[in-house]
Amino acid sequence: MQTPDPLREFDLNVTRRQLFGRSALGLGTAAMAQLFNDESFGVDKTSTASHGGLHHAPKAKRVIYLFMSGGPSHHDLWDYKPKMQEMYGQNLPDHIRDGQRITGMTAGQKTHPVCPTKYKFTKHENNAEGLWVSELLPHTATVAKDLCVVHSTYTEAINHDPAITYIQTGSQIPGRPSLGSWLSYGLGTMNENLPGYVVMHAKTKFAEQSLFGRLWGSGFMPSEYQGTLMRSQGDPVLFLSNPKGVSSKDRRAQLDALALLNQEQYSRFADPEILSRIKQHEMAYRMQSSVPELMDLSKEDDKTFDLYGEEARDPGSFAACCLNARRLAQRGVRNIQIFHRGWDAHGNLPREHESQCKDIDKGSAALIKDLKRLGMLDETLIVWGGEFGRTAYCQGGLNKDNYGRDHHPRCFSVWMAGGGIKSGITYGKTDDYGYNIAHPDGTPMRPKPGKEKWTPGTMHIHDLNATILHLLGIDHRKLTYRYQGRDFRLTDIHGHVVKDILA
Repeated sequence: MQTPDPLREFDLNVTRRQLFGRSALGLGTAAMAQLFNDESFGVDKTSTASHGGLHHAPKAKRVIYLFMSGGPSHHDLWDYKPKMQEMYGQNLPDHIRDGQRITGMTAGQKTHPVCPTKYKFTKHENNAEGLWVSELLPHTATVAKDLCVVHSTYTEAINHDPAITYIQTGSQIPGRPSLGSWLSYGLGTMNENLPGYVVMHAKTKFAEQSLFGRLWGSGFMPSEYQGTLMRSQGDPVLFLSNPKGVSSKDRRAQLDALALLNQEQYSRFADPEILSRIKQHEMAYRMQSSVPELMDLSKEDDKTFDLYGEEARDPGSFAACCLNARRLAQRGVRNIQIFHRGWDAHGNLPREHESQCKDIDKGSAALIKDLKRLGMLDETLIVWGGEFGRTAYCQGGLNKDNYGRDHHPRCFSVWMAGGGIKSGITYGKTDDYGYNIAHPDGTPMRPKPGKEKWTPGTMHIHDLNATILHLLGIDHRKLTYRYQGRDFRLTDIHGHVVKDILA
């Protein structure tokens, strides 16, 4: 085991030691702690002071990530492929699949018949090619002029758990910090009374896939950077309320005593996680007053509920989560993520996707309109997408009205809006089958992730994460965290900022 560099450990921890060893754990001192040492937040000290310690001037102050867990079908939502109608029922040509590894769910099928979507698409004339939106998303279609739809997103993972872990942490192997944790580490917080990273789970009728805490966890970073899960029932955060018979004054006295014990333990073991524990206890104490106010929607006017829909009054609905995301953004929370499960449509895709789209359509559109109404869209980056797409061929029996699709990592659609993104455009192209990323002339390409091997017109998930960091003022190559003798970063040794979609 490598012995930690004592000078580096001192440099990383001295301000926290001063904060918790010489103060009364007050809010003012907590704010001052952020002024002492930029390296504590992963910021390169060679950055110019004019950008507030960031690597460059940011286009966005915050990110709201709407994650559709399970793999929404780009064929049925975003990637319009009229030629597939002519190919209905034909076996997918071997040269299109080109030896691709597929899951065990369709590997045993004797044929892989082409299955076009049953849904109509409408073209929105925002640019030369236009932006097509499925009839399943009528409300989202009303904000098409604000979207940048990327059709050429791709990944290597073909099953859910590694694929979601990959796009959220930059590695298919569990244990790395999540995107939100990297942002919390790199950016700090704008509100000392709320966590810097908040996660919500929206209700769904098709909750097949599990969501693990590591998807918003801090991995090998201190736990202060992990996401805080806000619940829709009971206390918004577990154990937020004091037990019966325990007053706020009692709780304050308990925390002060506990802090002294933790400081003593830190003086003996110098474990940074002990300091994180103290900070989390203090955050929890402040959240006892800030979170109940945040989650109380009673002061929102009728116009707001007309915008988000009456389902926004239902705690835990996707619309309610979107409204809470706007409220969190107003209060200075930088990283907000809403997970919506149930997009894994191996069979009966029309029934499932119709229900899923009904859940998320109005809330997604309302979030964009609401932020624009408040003058916040230009400084808020919104990202919508899942871990991969769905196949062009049918899983199981062929039926025009009731079909299923398998996992498809080679290409899928993600949209972005707001903070520094070009609006009303599409980026990237797929072939006539929506199976491979294509060159402008329509011929398939085989992009590979790599720092120096980026192919224009493509967006690997490392490129997506690099672009998100860039818009928030962070160079993904410089935001690192040293662990076990190695400097880790979210994009590993890959990643390319896709400047073609930047405003």
